[in-house]
Amino acid sequence: MFLKRMAFMLGASALALMNVANRAAADLPGDYVSADGTISLPGNFRTDLSHIGSWFVPEGDASGFHDVFAQADAVRHFRAHGEFPDGTVLVKELRASEAGDYTTGKGVHHATPALKQWFVMIKDRKGRFPESAQWGDGWGWALFKPDNPATNVAEDYRTDCIGCHLPARATDLIYIEGYPALAP
Repeated sequence: MFLKRMAFMLGASALALMNVANRAAADLPGDYVSADGTISLPGNFRTDLSHIGSWFVPEGDASGFHDVFAQADAVRHFRAHGEFPDGTVLVKELRASEAGDYTTGKGVHHATPALKQWFVMIKDRKGRFPESAQWGDGWGWALFKPDNPATNVAEDYRTDCIGCHLPARATDLIYIEGYPALAP
C-alpha cells in the first residue's frame, strides 16, 4: 500500500512539474519554444516574419549580410511603446557576400545563397526558464548552423551570446539603430 501511494505521489509530482513547464511556455511562440525551454529555428521566418533591417559586416568570421526578422505585431508594439513585447521572436540570418562592379558602382556587395548561421532571440519578461543556461537577461538565446539547423549549438548564453550584446544594454541588449522598421 505504501509503495502504491509513493508511486502515485511521484507520478502526480512529475505531472505537476510538466504542467508548470507547459504553462511557462504557453504564452511564448509555441512553434519555437518547447515546454522545457528548448528554442527551435522558425522554419518559415523569411515569409512569416517581417524584415526589420540589415547589417553588413565587411570582415571576420561574422562577415557578410545580417538580415533580421521579427513578428509584425512585435514591430507595431515596439513603434507604439519603445520596447519589444514578451514573446517577440528575433531571427538574424547571416549570409556570405560577394562584391562586383555594377552600373550603380564598383565593389558593390550583395548577399549570396551561402548561409553562415542563424541567431534566434525570444523575449522573456517573466523569466520562465531560470534553470536553463539558454535563457536569461530577459531573453532566450539560440545559435543554429547550416549543417544542422535543428540543433541549438549555444550552450550557455553567458559565454556564447551576451558578450556581443552588452554594449546594447541600454536598448534591451538589441542594437535597434540597425532596424529602420522599428521607427515610428
